[in-house]
Amino acid sequence: MFNSLSDRLQDTFDKLRGKGRLTEDDINVAMREIRLALLEADVNFKVVKRFVAACKERCMTSEVLDSLTPSQNVVKIVLDELTELLGSTESKLVLAQNRIPNVIMLVGLQGSGKTTAAAKLAYLLKRQGKSPLLAACDVYRPAAADQLATLGGELGVPVYRGDGAHPVDIARGAVQEAVDTLRDVVIVDTAGRLQIDEAMMQEAVDIKAAVRPDQVLMVVDAMTGQDIVNVVSEFAERTDFDGVIMSKLDGDARGGGALSVRQVTGKPIKFVSMGEKPDSLEVFHPDRMAKRILGMGDLYGIIDAAQQAADEEQVARAEKMLREGLTMDDMLHQLQSIRKMGGVQKIISMLPGGERMLGQMGGDAVDDSSLTRIEAMIRSMTPEERARPKIINGMRRSRIAKGSGRTVQEVNALLKQWGEMNRMMGRIRAMASSGDMSPKAMKRMMGQMAQMPQQGRRRR
Repeated sequence: MFNSLSDRLQDTFDKLRGKGRLTEDDINVAMREIRLALLEADVNFKVVKRFVAACKERCMTSEVLDSLTPSQNVVKIVLDELTELLGSTESKLVLAQNRIPNVIMLVGLQGSGKTTAAAKLAYLLKRQGKSPLLAACDVYRPAAADQLATLGGELGVPVYRGDGAHPVDIARGAVQEAVDTLRDVVIVDTAGRLQIDEAMMQEAVDIKAAVRPDQVLMVVDAMTGQDIVNVVSEFAERTDFDGVIMSKLDGDARGGGALSVRQVTGKPIKFVSMGEKPDSLEVFHPDRMAKRILGMGDLYGIIDAAQQAADEEQVARAEKMLREGLTMDDMLHQLQSIRKMGGVQKIISMLPGGERMLGQMGGDAVDDSSLTRIEAMIRSMTPEERARPKIINGMRRSRIAKGSGRTVQEVNALLKQWGEMNRMMGRIRAMASSGDMSPKAMKRMMGQMAQMPQQGRRRR
């Protein structure tokens, strides 16, 4: 979403890094480029004006101009101001402790992605131990209730449809249904509406009055652009929503709307949707997003994803690998863990400079197809072959290749990669048993591990 903006900002910083000392003219040129980059990203012009003015004022101080590392100070100032622009700190979903069920109401324009956002939010809450109920209050869009029912069925979350005619009555009925079935959260999916549609806006107000939601969340399409200011302002005035779910943040639009919402309304972005899958709704962290836009990566995001993908069985498996070595089943489980974390492309995008690297490589250069090919080859092996890959001879390799639809050369490459990984595991075991876990030894080991994927690419 922010690739173009990120590239422009990083180019600006690269020019500053080439200077040992910054002048007032250098700062002016940098601020002009930052202003143009934000305007081209479709950030609201009033937001851009305030942002650039704040950055310039801080950059013009003697602490920056006379510093030994002025360019680093400029980057730090832009990072701080960008984080402030996005909301400074994470805004959590606030639910009442003394009320069952809690009610969350979603509002937004037609086509903003409310129905899918409702299902994703239900999935997120279910993973947190809640028992959500979805309320299908969009009675105007054809098959809207059917879409929600389908999504709910896939997630194992019930959907209340009521009489299918009166949105306010459906919302009330959903709350009573939650009480009767011991559901602790009701997510009300309202109909999409236009700003100028007074009747539909009033319906949202009436639903809010009827069910008294704990949280009203506005779903905003990240690709809306400049008009997002008028959209969110109108909804803020009429529904007084508590926060924003930013949908379609994985799209290829300029993304300036996402940078404008917080400043325009004062309402925080609570969640962002980064894909189509149920688990693609993420809690929004302004500081992490600011770092990703500036090409600094999101290492905390990788850690969070890894923790969510991990379970007790995987921890035990990792300990077993260190003791006994790596099997093909272990490799298969590692591939599945990468998928749970969002895939190779998502992990790379969270690394420092990752977004820029992906942009240079092209959208299709990094995908999960290689994981699928490896998984197919491993699943074509017998249980004995997976446990003891050393027994796989020429005849077995030919059978595995045919069974997986791959070539014998690809099977050979997989077995060679397994051998390299196993030797690396052996070295780690040896280091641990000898007590040589010094930083120097670990750095040498990490360097060898980093070269392994590159060696694989050279072979291909």
